[in-house]
Amino acid sequence: MKNLQLIGLFLVVAGSFLPLVHIPIVGNWNYWKVDNTLAMAVWGFSLLMLVFILIDKSKFVKIMAFLMILLFVFTIVAIKLKSLDYFSFLPFKSWQSTFAGIVKLSWGWFIEFLGVTLILIALRKNRIEPQRHKNLH
Repeated sequence: MKNLQLIGLFLVVAGSFLPLVHIPIVGNWNYWKVDNTLAMAVWGFSLLMLVFILIDKSKFVKIMAFLMILLFVFTIVAIKLKSLDYFSFLPFKSWQSTFAGIVKLSWGWFIEFLGVTLILIALRKNRIEPQRHKNLH
């Protein structure tokens, strides 16, 4: 199941380079264009997770996976709030909401969450398979 965890980790790292936010006229932004600090956090979590996967510490891998999910959710909320703040110069709230709505989340988030989900699925299968082998003997 380590292979599935490593594939999931690869998807998370690769997802940081994929389009996460689409802004008309400006184009697509990945984690590095959204915020360098958040991108470094994703890579730091990924490096720690890689170490924990290699030394087979599934409890810590699970903790890191949930921290990554929290980081992704935090980033999405921050993007939405920043887009509202970016258009705060407009005089009416309805205009602010309308213009903030043009900032769309892109397909890269699917890859990010898919990677973490694969890691969690691999952890679950890892826990189930040794029990099944005990019953066969």
